[in-house]
Amino acid sequence: MRLYLAGPLFCQAEREFNERLASELRAEGHEVFLPQEFVPTDGVYDEAFLLEAYARDLEEIDAADAFVIVLDGRVPDEGACVELGYALARGKDLFGLKTDVRVSERGGDNAMIRGALRGRVHGDIPSLIDALSQ
Repeated sequence: MRLYLAGPLFCQAEREFNERLASELRAEGHEVFLPQEFVPTDGVYDEAFLLEAYARDLEEIDAADAFVIVLDGRVPDEGACVELGYALARGKDLFGLKTDVRVSERGGDNAMIRGALRGRVHGDIPSLIDALSQ
């Protein structure tokens, strides 16, 4: 299955987690697009790069069979949430991964995010992989 993997990517720990998740998904035979694999190594995100990345990411979501969002953090990453909304509007199969116990609201994450994912939020990588294979 072709997957788009969205999530926070602004610190070493986030990038390393995303790389591990992408690697495990690839080991299961999935083709994974991970946006952080296409960012400048010097960390300079000028306007031209940002516009190019935006267009490329939307193209990759369109090409994906399913969309996976990492929801870790007190609140999910803003850019990943925009991507989630786009993937929802495009009719993609949506899956969440939340290994973090922190939530921003009483009872869980934002209702719009929970509603978009329709209960498909997994607490660990093995259960996500299992759900993707069904």
